[in-house]
Amino acid sequence: MSNRKLRLGAFIQATGHHIAAWRHPGSQSDLGTNIEAYQDVARTAERGKFDMVFLADSPGIQNSIEGEEAGRYGRIAIFEPVTLFASLSAVTKHIGFVSTASTTYEQPFTLARKFASLDHLSHGRAAWNVVTTGNENAAGNFGLEQHPDHSERYERAEEFVDVVKGLWDSFDDDAFLRDKESGVYFEREKLHTLNHKGKHFSVTGPLNISRPPQGYPVIVQAGASEPGRELAAKTAEVIFTAWQTLEEAQAFYRDVKGRLAKYGRHPDELKIMPGISPVIGRTQEEAEAKLRELEDLIHPSVGYGILKRFFPGVDITKFDLDGPLPPFAETTNGNKSRLALVAELAQRENLTLRQLYKRLAGARGHWVVVGTPETIADQIQTWFENEAADGFNVMPPILPESLDTFVELVVPELQRRGLFRTEYEGTTLRDNLGLKRPESGYLLQREVQHTTQRSAA
Repeated sequence: MSNRKLRLGAFIQATGHHIAAWRHPGSQSDLGTNIEAYQDVARTAERGKFDMVFLADSPGIQNSIEGEEAGRYGRIAIFEPVTLFASLSAVTKHIGFVSTASTTYEQPFTLARKFASLDHLSHGRAAWNVVTTGNENAAGNFGLEQHPDHSERYERAEEFVDVVKGLWDSFDDDAFLRDKESGVYFEREKLHTLNHKGKHFSVTGPLNISRPPQGYPVIVQAGASEPGRELAAKTAEVIFTAWQTLEEAQAFYRDVKGRLAKYGRHPDELKIMPGISPVIGRTQEEAEAKLRELEDLIHPSVGYGILKRFFPGVDITKFDLDGPLPPFAETTNGNKSRLALVAELAQRENLTLRQLYKRLAGARGHWVVVGTPETIADQIQTWFENEAADGFNVMPPILPESLDTFVELVVPELQRRGLFRTEYEGTTLRDNLGLKRPESGYLLQREVQHTTQRSAA
């Protein structure tokens, strides 16, 4: 029998993933800037033995601030993730922290330093969700007239990750002696200056913090476009993705895992974790009633706001919500994979605009599962055992209520089936995910040189 275990992340979108969650009595409507509420959520996820807490982020407000719907969004004010996770690490012991940071709008040195610091503060529980930023609204916050092109963003991202890893290797693991007798604080020959000069970056280094406890914080990636898949195959250790059907998820799983060999990687070195947003009831009828209650809280103007991003240049408010959809955009400079997923969903199920925004309101195109703890566990098990997922990023529709319910009802069912841990396996996020600790690139270079010299002798 396989001893492979399910991986679970808790994706803690402020107030919950459903766009109307903040209006629900089970939500903490100020969660985005309420540190005590976030601490409770993190402790709940740790009580449920989750591998990690995941926080999405963008360097700018995601939603339009124009129109009637602008004042109705509930996730407009949120903490910066690394800052938040530094605080949460102090009230938890085991759970990892996945912080989103942009390769398009940040600089490698400051990002490398932030994440190395978080890894030290948390004793090896940090992860970086590498994003190129699909939010076109961000450009003006950084002095740009327009959002960089999709292909350019991914080219920059590849170089960015290489630079950050090089900076994390600035000191060898054993560089710091701190020997009071001899007066030697660190061994100078174990400090490395990067001196990177590339197409997008010129970074001298070294980083002014010791090597992270995990070697590198875990690298997470969320793109499913062609450049996104290739970047994940080369650099990612966890990939967060969105699929609606088992067949789509299996095809993606095979495709990305199949790309690893050309980068000298084994399939187990990448954990594929689709998003799942569970609406849980003790009966099927109760679960469906919970979903209808949330849907009834969506103001029509917010529904139109959800749809705008998928129909750029179209005044979507001129279309009947219960009528047919206008044509989808053929291309976008934002999130290409999500546009393709939503278009496929709408066309496959012949949805009206109202039906489409209700489907997207819960999880923005991720898989929404409505049912009892047993039926939700059935679905998770099917995907896990049929090469569609190594685990899931759980997206609670309402926070804290839905996460509390998942931990109370679904986690014990997964444990009963032998799919999920009952205790944490190690002390770092890498330990718990079953990922090896990477050696320093400089150490690997020395080993290659020694091998070459021995062969020549």
